[in-house]
Amino acid sequence: MSSDLLTSLTVSASGMKAQSLRMRVIAENIANAESTADKTGGLPYRRQVVSFASELDKASGANLVEVSKVGRDPSQFVRRYMPGHASADADGYVMYPNVNSLIETMDMREAQRSYEANLNVIEVSRMMLMRSIDILRG
Repeated sequence: MSSDLLTSLTVSASGMKAQSLRMRVIAENIANAESTADKTGGLPYRRQVVSFASELDKASGANLVEVSKVGRDPSQFVRRYMPGHASADADGYVMYPNVNSLIETMDMREAQRSYEANLNVIEVSRMMLMRSIDILRG
C-alpha cells in the first residue's frame, strides 16, 4: 500500500474518531438539556464542549485530528420562575443547564457531516486500492 494512501486513511480515521467523541458529548448535552439540580441550591448540568488539536504523526508525517480536551461551557445557567419546583431557590427560581438544543442540533449535524466526509475518503481510498490490485492482476 502506498504511503500516501495509508496517510489518507490514517488522517481520516483520526477525524472519524474525534467526530465520534464530539457526537457523544453533544448527545449527552441534549439528554441533559432540561435536567435540574438534584437538591435545592445545587447546580444543574453544565454544557460540555470539545476542543480539537492537530497532532503530528511521526510515522507518516501527517497532521492528525485529536481531541485536546472536553471542557465545560462557562456561560450562565438559565433561570426560570417556578416557585413550586423541588429545586427552586428562596425566590422561586430554578436553574436549568446552559444547553441550547438548537445549537446542539446544529453542532450534531456538523459533526455528522464531518464524520461522513472522512468516511467517504476512506471509501474512495479503498476503491483506489482495489482498482490498483485489479490492474496488477490483469
